Amino acid sequence: MKKKIEVHEEHKHKAPKKINLALIIVSTSRFNEIKSGIRSSDKTIPRVKRVLKDNPSISLVFTSIVPDSEEHINNILIKVMKDDTIDSIIFSGGTGLSQKDITYETLEPRLEKKFDGFGELFRSLSYNEIGTSAMLSRATAGILTSKTKNKVVFLLPGSPNAVRLALQHIIVPELGHIVYLINKEE
Repeated sequence: MKKKIEVHEEHKHKAPKKINLALIIVSTSRFNEIKSGIRSSDKTIPRVKRVLKDNPSISLVFTSIVPDSEEHINNILIKVMKDDTIDSIIFSGGTGLSQKDITYETLEPRLEKKFDGFGELFRSLSYNEIGTSAMLSRATAGILTSKTKNKVVFLLPGSPNAVRLALQHIIVPELGHIVYLINKEE
């Protein structure tokens, strides 16, 4: 007797075999290092490259470091949304509770379809690593549409460990499934 294929398994099978990812670091201090000609002390971009090294279906094709500025965040979003080769965007930084943390306020209202389960699952996994501080994260995910393609956007804390956790346990296992669902023609 042939085993029935579940719908989510069928979707994963139909998922694109190559996904291009953009990573935006939102950090005024890292941005100022670069602006001053100092080599950036950012540890998130190298961490993401290491995580993705073992997953050839997802390529990090664009990285940028911008300050905690609504203007800079919006400008980089416009740039990556115009690039049809990019399927998914991760913003790392600006999801906390301090005055300078504005990534969430800048981008969350623009997300057209949010999937609350991402933030819930991320905080649950984070709790296992950092305890109750996990509740301070406003990590979330959703979809943005351009004229030609829908893109999934993840808002994550500015911690390299937080980004690693999200990538390894949530994003990498489901990204193909998500990209397929948000762009399939019905």
